[in-house]
Amino acid sequence: MRREGIPVSNTSNTSNTSSLSKTSVTVIGLGPMGRAMAAAFLDHGHDVTVWNRTASRADDLVARGAVRAASVTEALAANELVVLSLTDYDALYAVLGAADPGVMSGRVLVNLTSDTPAKARAAAAWAAERGATQLTGGVLTPPSGIGSPASTTLYSGPREVFDAHRATLEVLTGADHRGEDPGLAALLYQLNMVMFWTALTGYWQAVAMAGAHGLTAGDILPLATGALDLTQFLEFYAPRIDAGDHAGDVDRLAMAVASAEHVLHTALDAGVDGALPAAVLDVFRRGEAAGHGADSASSLVEVLKRPAA
Repeated sequence: MRREGIPVSNTSNTSNTSSLSKTSVTVIGLGPMGRAMAAAFLDHGHDVTVWNRTASRADDLVARGAVRAASVTEALAANELVVLSLTDYDALYAVLGAADPGVMSGRVLVNLTSDTPAKARAAAAWAAERGATQLTGGVLTPPSGIGSPASTTLYSGPREVFDAHRATLEVLTGADHRGEDPGLAALLYQLNMVMFWTALTGYWQAVAMAGAHGLTAGDILPLATGALDLTQFLEFYAPRIDAGDHAGDVDRLAMAVASAEHVLHTALDAGVDGALPAAVLDVFRRGEAAGHGADSASSLVEVLKRPAA
């Protein structure tokens, strides 16, 4: 394979030995996350092959020493370890399905594509049918956190495969193997995201409401950081929920309904969008209608276990 854009230079034997000791890796998908990952591998001296539908996204990586594969087949053939950073599993099948038959055999697919646990399990089976092994991953950091050991990626799949490639994966983030089930990392990632997006959307709602009263995001920053630090609440509720204890001895859902109504009215009075607080209030009212008014607001867990009627 021809290496693009790399001038010939003299390197010491020590440098060559160090480079050869590092696992070569292929990165398929060069959105912001894939590009950050390819760059991190290059920073740590790994030989990196890259492929993306829009080939120009690899230009700066190639200038730094990456190899631009001419096709998905060439990208897969280049290395045993293949990191996938694609939009979803439909994109995964579209990309890998276009490769030559047999080229996936013996490959370890580190699938960092976001999708459902069921789709992660199906993709692992699909890969196995083609002789490949999937490690599912859920990256708990934005691209700016790639390359930092303080960041975390959750993995699931064959433990021996994870152990064999752990040192290379830790170039990207801290690596936390959670189990053999290929769907487990995808599940934990989505659990993380439902909390993240819901909390962050609540912050955006607060900023909109504050703005209607002449306050800026900076003005309410101390309030926001305090409100979104839920540690004391999570540590209080978790053991009670696991014990099935929703006693209304500390809080009651009926009071939460009244509070949620006040939030909605404050938003509407300010002339801002009330869809989010209305949705929260709807969930609270469903819990009250189910007979949990005198119970803790944590009883909403039982309501949310079933789809809305």
